Amino acid sequence: MSDRARRIDLHLHTTHSDGSLPPAAVLALAHEANVTALAITDHDITSGLPEAMKAGADYGIEVIPGIEISSRYLDTELHILGYFLDWRDPLLNERLIRLRAGRHQRNPQIIRKLQELGLAITYDEVQQLAGTESVGRPHIARVLMAKGYVSSAKEAFDRYLANGGPAFVPRDLPDPTTAIQWIREAQGVPVLAHPTWVPATGAALVSLCEELKEAGLGGIEAHYSTHKPKQTAEYLQLAQRLDLLVTGGSDFHGLTKPDIDVGTGRGDLKVPEKLLEPLRRAAEVAG
Repeated sequence: MSDRARRIDLHLHTTHSDGSLPPAAVLALAHEANVTALAITDHDITSGLPEAMKAGADYGIEVIPGIEISSRYLDTELHILGYFLDWRDPLLNERLIRLRAGRHQRNPQIIRKLQELGLAITYDEVQQLAGTESVGRPHIARVLMAKGYVSSAKEAFDRYLANGGPAFVPRDLPDPTTAIQWIREAQGVPVLAHPTWVPATGAALVSLCEELKEAGLGGIEAHYSTHKPKQTAEYLQLAQRLDLLVTGGSDFHGLTKPDIDVGTGRGDLKVPEKLLEPLRRAAEVAG
């Protein structure tokens, strides 16, 4: 790899959750982007890690076992990333199975609402496209795209699937402190994902992060594909103020986020390699 553009990417999704590429294909893209270490952070599932680790060994890329756990904060979702966790931990996997079961209960309800709106879509079609037990709204969006009802995943969410949309169905989720506890008990380091998604800014965000840190939060994702420079600077300051680790990642999904590439996000993302060692040391302490 060229030293000129070496980088890490700590937020990636595969076909094991709502990404459109299998783990080996994601690793191939990471190799092309000069990524030296990455984390597979599929939603509420870790089954993609063995394939990713095998491909990582072939490419000489370190694959960090990760997860992205969905939680409920006020009337929206808040996502907690977990790094270097024991992904084989029986209790963690039992909890993740229960969490995924909530999607299986919600998805047919979303499909019924779409059918009532006159859209010819079945849950069998969505499951077949997903090809995994971790089926979510992005898979529904992809079927809507394939059938020509929408031109993009963003349009699918904006018109139908987002909170407040005509086909939205809330999901039973743990609170953020519980998600943090699950990651800690699996010997991982919990990190607040994409803070721009959090329905709190300024002092309210600081207060929330203080509360989450008391519950065990270890870091904040300051570097992210859609963060503006001002936002990145704000989150870096927040991390320093609260003594939180800094992480970053592209949040690559493939087809549902076609403007975001592995390693480089929208073209200008570079997560520094130096952020990895503090995260590793924190995981060693946690373990």
